[in-house]
Amino acid sequence: MSSESDEARWRVVSSTYPIRTAYLQLRADTIELPNGSVVENYFVRESHGFCIIFALTPSADVVLVRQYKHGIGQVVLELPAGAIDEGEDPADCAVRELREETGYAGRPPELIASYIADPTNSNGRFYVYLIRNAELVHAPEPEPTEYITVETVPLGEIRDLIGPHGIEVGSQVAAIYTTLARLGI
Repeated sequence: MSSESDEARWRVVSSTYPIRTAYLQLRADTIELPNGSVVENYFVRESHGFCIIFALTPSADVVLVRQYKHGIGQVVLELPAGAIDEGEDPADCAVRELREETGYAGRPPELIASYIADPTNSNGRFYVYLIRNAELVHAPEPEPTEYITVETVPLGEIRDLIGPHGIEVGSQVAAIYTTLARLGI
C-alpha cells in the first residue's frame, strides 16, 4: 500500500451501535479525516455479506425468484440470493439459500466472483456462485419474511431480462454478466 493511500485513511475515534437486530447492524463512527476534521455519526452497515446463486438446470434453464423487497417497496425478479450467517462459509450459504428459496440443489457451488457491495456505507461483500445441474429436490422452505415465486428461464434469454421491468438490482446484473462471461456466452 502506498503512503498516499495511508495518508487518505480515516481514523476511527470511537464507535457505537445504535441498531443491532437480526435484520440490521448499524455502527455509528466518530472519525477524524486526514485534514484533522472530525465527523460524528458516520454510519456503516455491518454485514457478513451475501451470496447470489446462478443455478443452471440440466436443460440449461436459469432458476429465478420473484419476491417483494421492503426497502424498495416492490416485487423484484432476481437470481436466488441470501445473507451469509455468522461463521458460515459463503459456498455453504449458496447451497443453503438455493435450497431454502427454491427447493433446488445441484453440483457443488463454483465461485465465479466476489465483489464489494457498497464501500461507502457497508463492510459487506457479495459472492457469485454457479451451481450446475440444479434440480428441484423438495418444496422451497423460505424464511417467514420471504414470499417467493420460483421461475425458470432458458439460459439464452437471461440477458434479455436485464433492465426495466426485469432484473434491475445492480449486484444481480453484475452476477449475471460475470457468470455469462465465465460460461463463454
